[in-house]
Amino acid sequence: MDPHLRDLRYFVAVAEELHFTNAAQRLHIAQPTLSRQIRQLERQLDVVLFDRNQRSVALTVAGKELLDGARKILELWENTNSSLQEAGEVLRVGIQSALGRGLLNELESASGHRLALHAASWTDGSSGLAGRQADLALVWLPLPDPNRYRWQVLRSEPRWVLLPETHPLADQDRIEFTDIADEIFVALPAEAGAVRDFWVGNDARHGRQARIGAEATTPEDRLEAVSLGLGVCLLAENNVPMYRWPGLAARPVAGLPPCELAVAWRADDSRPTILEFAARATDGGFAGRPAALAG
Repeated sequence: MDPHLRDLRYFVAVAEELHFTNAAQRLHIAQPTLSRQIRQLERQLDVVLFDRNQRSVALTVAGKELLDGARKILELWENTNSSLQEAGEVLRVGIQSALGRGLLNELESASGHRLALHAASWTDGSSGLAGRQADLALVWLPLPDPNRYRWQVLRSEPRWVLLPETHPLADQDRIEFTDIADEIFVALPAEAGAVRDFWVGNDARHGRQARIGAEATTPEDRLEAVSLGLGVCLLAENNVPMYRWPGLAARPVAGLPPCELAVAWRADDSRPTILEFAARATDGGFAGRPAALAG
């Protein structure tokens, strides 16, 4: 019979301690049990591993040879076991709107990990990271309290404006932001903080604040508010298809910096699985695909 990993651990402990009692204490087993296991290992391998006398324990030539190999075997197993644990780990991905099951499957394939979706409210700019309901999140920057998070940008895209087809600017192919800066806007909830400011264009207003006519907590709320003439709203280009609706028009906006979609995680979370997920995402695992996020 081949030795078990347990037998190799017992052997390495004795080889490093050169003292059966100390090794037994280190392993949290009884000293007679350890001695019996070492004798059994020697019988299995048909070699003498230790020179024993009443005063000392020393490795034989065979023992020194086994020590080198046993350490390598145990290290390899620890690395393999760690990878297995990580592969079986379920990562929770936060997102602020509907995410198709097909895209979730693609994220799983790209990351090599099982994923669970955390549907976050638009009132939570961190998409579940702040409350630890999510391990990672797909978010439009900026993040609230950015010192608490790390992120990798997946893509940048233009911002568009959603407005009624009857709006005087709706017949233009492209609308200057200066032409809509004084419009009334439909905004994300106040709790969204910096993300709310971004999606009403405050980053391009040079200190002036947008005029807010209504708040929306879902895509449906946005559609209804714009349809009722309560304001216009800004969208990410890839999200425009979500807002196709009779009586509404979407147009690209000039004079605004692009929006950035990122995969984010908590700054205090340094698990290899998290960093690997971010790296694979950035390398093209799912960059460029519509994410159906707020914005």
